[in-house]
Amino acid sequence: MLTWVNTLVDTIRAEDPLTALADIAALRTDLERETVVQVRRARHQGCSWEVIAAALGVSRQAVHKKYAGRGGLLGRRRT
Repeated sequence: MLTWVNTLVDTIRAEDPLTALADIAALRTDLERETVVQVRRARHQGCSWEVIAAALGVSRQAVHKKYAGRGGLLGRRRT
């Protein structure tokens, strides 16, 4: 696990549980947004869905289903 993640987890655990839950929800949203950006970048650089799926630790089908329809990640513009 990354060192900054350990620090973040320690900080969140030190807080009130409800505050920690709100922080976790916000982090989850931020991480998902950043994941979308990085998947898009990987696709634009020519990475296959299989390679992206391996980096994320999920199946090719799962990553394709989740990200292919978002903002034209298949390399096609929506009209």
